[in-house]
Amino acid sequence: MRISISRRTALVAVSAVLVALSACSPPSSNNEAAASDAAKAKTAADMGGLDKLVEAAKKEGTLNVIALPPDWANYGEIIKAFTAKYGIKVNSAQPDASSQDEINAAKQLKGQGGAPDVFDLGTAVALANTSMFAPYQVATWNDIPAALKEASGTWVNDYGGYMSIGYDSSKVPAPASVTDLLGPAFKGKVALNGDPTQAGAAFNGVVAAALGNGGSADDISKGVEFFGALKKAGNFLPVDPTSATVESGQTPVVFDWDYLNVAQGAKLKGKVDWKTVVPANAVVGSYYVQAISADAPHPAAARLWQEFLYSDEGQNLWLKGGARPVRADAMKTAGTLDTAAFGALPQVTGTPVFLTEAQTKAANDYLAANWAKVVG
Repeated sequence: MRISISRRTALVAVSAVLVALSACSPPSSNNEAAASDAAKAKTAADMGGLDKLVEAAKKEGTLNVIALPPDWANYGEIIKAFTAKYGIKVNSAQPDASSQDEINAAKQLKGQGGAPDVFDLGTAVALANTSMFAPYQVATWNDIPAALKEASGTWVNDYGGYMSIGYDSSKVPAPASVTDLLGPAFKGKVALNGDPTQAGAAFNGVVAAALGNGGSADDISKGVEFFGALKKAGNFLPVDPTSATVESGQTPVVFDWDYLNVAQGAKLKGKVDWKTVVPANAVVGSYYVQAISADAPHPAAARLWQEFLYSDEGQNLWLKGGARPVRADAMKTAGTLDTAAFGALPQVTGTPVFLTEAQTKAANDYLAANWAKVVG
């Protein structure tokens, strides 16, 4: 879930979501024919080529996005670059919303001009809602590894990283492992970035805790048990972390993606001695998921947004924000990757674990049945 530098649970009433999104203008009736063609397009070629897609998107003039904080994976700069390049206004609603909030908003606003055009989702939520997505293959489709996309383009991984522990080194000792967080030095200090039943970052935080306590990708029960023990010890802090809570010292230890924790340290340099560690026995990697809404009110702009994100420019902008772009290997081979930014990414030791679709579903089901009982 996203908040400034973090992604948190957005406990926002549906009415607030409606107000925020309904302010967007509905598409003009003059564009209905073009919109119908765009809504069926599975590649830019279906629109007559990229230039025709750009033309159709410019006629729509608007793109609705949701749950994209400006300091999450450099989305602020990405949105500005997209608007500067194409002259398309981006309506960014509910930046602090969770992945599940994105889906809820799309359902609530279906058929309205303010509904989300595109999604950026955690894997578990994405896989549970594929019927809401429109298949589309970007021009750089062949550069994306087969394991990181649905074959028809219904969903595609975009950027990723590794789960990490960020900590204020002036307030707590450096944790060498996940289990260190059960010690008295961490009393009332350990925060998880959101609700793991709704947010990708929190979900993977529990998976990392499972690995660090002898569990596996097939059995995350030890991760839930760990947070239960953390709560019982008085160490778990039920506060969604933000830059403000970190700076104030309210959340001196945070489970979050490495690219977000590193960005947090850079942002607060000189104010907080924020460091990041990826425990060697709990290396969990994951990518977020891009998808186009099947009910997108601006279908051409939605598809052009995907083309931009998966272009060299879009991928390097994610990389600039500390996230690992899905086309990194192909771009490195082609010589188009920002190697300086890539070299600055956090070093990771140990064997990374990436959950399969089946493991993700099983873990999500387990969390839905047990998280609230043990920790909530």
